[in-house]
Amino acid sequence: MIDKIEVEPAKPITAPKFSIEILRNDDGISMIGLIPAEIDRDDFAGRITKAVGQGVGITDLLETADYPVPDGWDSAVEFGLYALKALPRSKVSIAADRVAVTAISSSGAEKRKLETMLARQAPDGVQLVVDITAPRPVITPFTLRFLIDENGTARFDACSADTEQSRRRILSAARAAGLEGQADCVLGLGVPTPDWADAAEQAIAAVGALGGGAVTFSDADISLVALAGTSQSDFDRVVGELESNLPEVFSLASKLPEQVKVDGTGEADQGPPEFVATRSPEGRVALRGRVTNEQVREAVKSFAQASFGSEAVYLATRLDPDLPDGWPIRVLAGLTALGQLNNGTVVVQPAYIEVRGQTGNSDAKAEIARHLAEKLGEGAHYEIAVTYQAQLDPLADLPTPEQCVAKVVAINEATKITFEPSSTEITGPAIGVMDKIAEVLKGKCSEVDFAMEIGGHTDSQGREQMNQQLSQQRADAVLNALMNRRVLTSNITATGYGEEIPIADNETEEGREANRRIEFTLVSADAVREAEEAGAAASDEAEGENPSNDGIEEEGEAETAGE
Repeated sequence: MIDKIEVEPAKPITAPKFSIEILRNDDGISMIGLIPAEIDRDDFAGRITKAVGQGVGITDLLETADYPVPDGWDSAVEFGLYALKALPRSKVSIAADRVAVTAISSSGAEKRKLETMLARQAPDGVQLVVDITAPRPVITPFTLRFLIDENGTARFDACSADTEQSRRRILSAARAAGLEGQADCVLGLGVPTPDWADAAEQAIAAVGALGGGAVTFSDADISLVALAGTSQSDFDRVVGELESNLPEVFSLASKLPEQVKVDGTGEADQGPPEFVATRSPEGRVALRGRVTNEQVREAVKSFAQASFGSEAVYLATRLDPDLPDGWPIRVLAGLTALGQLNNGTVVVQPAYIEVRGQTGNSDAKAEIARHLAEKLGEGAHYEIAVTYQAQLDPLADLPTPEQCVAKVVAINEATKITFEPSSTEITGPAIGVMDKIAEVLKGKCSEVDFAMEIGGHTDSQGREQMNQQLSQQRADAVLNALMNRRVLTSNITATGYGEEIPIADNETEEGREANRRIEFTLVSADAVREAEEAGAAASDEAEGENPSNDGIEEEGEAETAGE
């Protein structure tokens, strides 16, 4: 027999791609997908319950395959549960190398906050895909403001559209008028008429035809203000064409400002009366200029103090009973606009308002334009020169968990939290340390989700059990001190380690002093889960044991614990 049969070596069976899709809504949670067989399904469901809270129904539709757990699986699952906890209405798809989050938020601000938070918490090696939608805002009044300044630069201060098609038409008209770079229109509810895009296109084209100026829509009211020095004939022609072609529902108010007159000496005539409000980067607000009477001055002062803080407002205004009608409304509208800025200036004149400064709110220009259009009415002339600075954005500038704990550690290292021998009372300089730590935890770190441990440590003097008890009591004292300072402590644990973890030699006084300490440590999600599991196991074991008095010392004995 001659055997010439060839047998191809068997190829190893490729492991399937494990993934979980978790759906969360008001009705409960559903789990669908394929997981490694070695994973405890009951334990996994328990972890979900801990993440979202008790009383939530869980439907388990998972299937299993007997293959090893892939690399990165545990960290991806931990992060997926973190996202599930933060998003009550969501779909979280988890794989070893990828987590996709689809969710609905209640507002645009919440959407930005959630996106920032998830991006910072995503573990290394795991691709994050986020799709968070927010409902369309109700825009009141429905506002659009387009302008071309004296330098020929075109921009939107506010842009609203009712449909995607309307947005494309409006942006196309703006680019035809000279707009460059990126721009966007907010899709919102509240449009006064289906002809909104048609009117916006015509008004933007009119500004372009004039070579400059500003057009402002407040619902169906349109204000067109040309640049000073524009030819009267050109102004009449462009405005006439716009009035003739606008849809009937819109009303147009137009204005051609006069140029500043110069006297025989070459100097400009004295300008109109002004009210000027300035906000410094430190938050100080100075109010200068003219107000109508004492009642108006008190109203302006009260409004400013309510908006910026009573200690932050400096008032230096004078009375002028000859100011034009509507002056108080213009002043208060200007102060409201100033509230959108981290620092800047508002100048109020009888026929003009200027808002300049920096802000950490990306929607500030649109909100200022919307407010001024609503309060000042038709024909209002104002300038908004506001720039967005990402470093001022309270959402984009949230610290990381590591940064929060590092700040606490730095405060504690600068002035250690110390106790009197055998005492658990926080006194002396330690009180100031607790105040500073509480200030950090109640600041921006209060918006960051992280777990922290307060660890109590002693030296080796005294009996080990007593040292452990003393260290626990001191850690608890620090935790209680934070609670008394109104710090939310649901994510903070207190643990006494006694003499277990020395950092110096207990044979010297200097070493013993170094070992008597309070430490603050960032706790990972894995560590939190392991601690909870260990505590539950210890509790179960203790239930099966009979209490015993063996080893308990007589009541009269005394021993000194480590300080």
